Formats: sequence, C-alpha cells, structure tokens
Amino acid sequence: MISSISDISSRLAIDAQSVGQLRLQVKNDPVAGARAAAQQFEALFLNMMLKSMREATPQDGLFDDSNTRLYTGMLDSQLAQSLSKGKGIGLADMLVRQMQIQGVIPNNLQANDDKAASGKIERQLLPHRIEKPFQSGQLPVEQSSPEAGGVPDILSNASTKAGFTGPADFVNTLWPHAADAAQKLGVPTHFVLGQAALESGWGKREIRDALGNNSHNLFGIKAGKGWNGAVMEAQTTEYVNGVAQKKTELFRAYDSYAEGLKDYASLLKNNPRYASMLAQPLDASGFARGLQQAGYATDPMYADKLARVINSDALRQALS
Repeated sequence: MISSISDISSRLAIDAQSVGQLRLQVKNDPVAGARAAAQQFEALFLNMMLKSMREATPQDGLFDDSNTRLYTGMLDSQLAQSLSKGKGIGLADMLVRQMQIQGVIPNNLQANDDKAASGKIERQLLPHRIEKPFQSGQLPVEQSSPEAGGVPDILSNASTKAGFTGPADFVNTLWPHAADAAQKLGVPTHFVLGQAALESGWGKREIRDALGNNSHNLFGIKAGKGWNGAVMEAQTTEYVNGVAQKKTELFRAYDSYAEGLKDYASLLKNNPRYASMLAQPLDASGFARGLQQAGYATDPMYADKLARVINSDALRQALS
C-alpha cells in the first residue's frame, strides 16, 4: 500500500526511502505529489535557515565537539521537517500555485489530497436541513453595506485571512473557471468575476469552517432543501423590510473553485427567475439590476454595489 503524503512528511528527515515513495506518488497523482514535493522543498529551506542560525551562535562550549554538532544537525533537519507540516510558512502553497499557473500540474486540486498534504483534518459532514429551506436553485445572498472598494461585510465568522494576494491574483486564479461559467450564462467573464469579488471581498472573506477549510463558495450560495453535498455554517446579514438582521445559515461547500463556479452557473441557468434576464444583451448595470429584480439578494442596494465593482478600477487593472 502506498503511503499517504502525510505519512511521508512525518518520516525521519534522513529516511531515503521517502524519496522513492514521493516519486511514486508523483507518478500516480501529479497534484498530490507536487504538493508533497513542495513541502519537502520548504523543509529544506527551513533547514538552511536553522543551519545559518546555528552558525551565527558560539560553538566553543565545554560540551561542543564534532559529535554534538552532528546530532544538532540531525535535530535541525527533523525540526525543519516538522515545521513544514500543516500550513508551514506558506512556501509550499506558493510553489503549488505557481506550478498551477504555469500549467505544470492541473489547476483543480483534489480536496482530499490537499487536506492530507497540508495536515488538515477532513471535516465530518452530517445531513443538515434549514428550518425554512429555500427552493432548489435559489440564490438568496444577503449582504450589508460593503467597505470602500466593493468589499462586502458578508460573513462575520468567516476567516479574514486572504486566500489571494490581491485583485490580480484573484482574477488570474479564477479566470478559466469564470470564463466557463460566463460562456454558459452568455455574459462577459468580468461580470462573473465582479460578482465573485463583491460577494467574497476579493477572496478575503471566504466562508471557512473552524479548521480553516475553504468552502470555495465565492457567491454565498446557501444550502437549500435540494442540496445533498457538503455544507458550512456561517453568519450572514439579511434585509427584512429594509432592516438588516444577523442570521446563522448553512452554505454550500465545494472541493474547488471550478466546482463552485460551475454550480453558480447551473443555478442561474436552470432557474426560471433568471431566464428573461439572461435572454437579452446586458451591460454591467443591466446585469446587476436583473439579479436584484430576480431576487438574488435582499440588500436593497445590491445592484448599485455590484455595478460599481464590475466597473471599478480595481477589476479593470486586474484584468489588464
């Protein structure tokens, strides 16, 4: 049986067999193998840092000799191996993302492999039902007033740690999946990207669980009655008769951004409420106004906010 990536990262740093295991993993699963190799590189980088720190300290003590230096080096190697596990310092994640951008490995990371490589515990998913479920296919997204620049205050218990380095990274990462969704809907790609930016605050306020696992739900799509997939619980703001109210709801969770954008496109395309809007040529204002009129969100200012993000300099510069 092939050892998992987490098994390899837990081995001794001096275990030469782990290299062979890693090569076999790369052959069987390029994405998971690349993640494990990136972690090994991060461990090597940390080991070099520790070595430099050791060299900067005095080594002429009473008990210092060649043997203590040997075992200290072994300790540092193992310490670097341990530090690179889990989230590490983020170097492994940057390497994997760069390989995806360059097309070295597929862009749609498998969730289980990613969680195993990062040391995260896989979330336990139990069947949930909302007290007053929405009809299958609805997209009831509620928001309060966004911050300047189109960043919404959408989920108060969502992680504020940025999953993207900025609008350009946001656009580059999501572009192929947003383009597929836009083609299915018959709208410009930047309309889809603009709405994702508004809903998620350019990815800075994505829905995450207590362990930090990402839902990849950029559009705040709730888990309605017909949803049988993974869910995450989060707090959101609804507008009832124009008055903002905080509520805790269940939201859909996906294994990747590609899956999330595909579901978003399917919900709009297959819901009769959006048929008339999608059947006509739209500019940014028409797209935003059509979504609000069809009941996409309860925020009375939603259309204005969305149009501003789509026409914003931030999105224009990211696209360029």
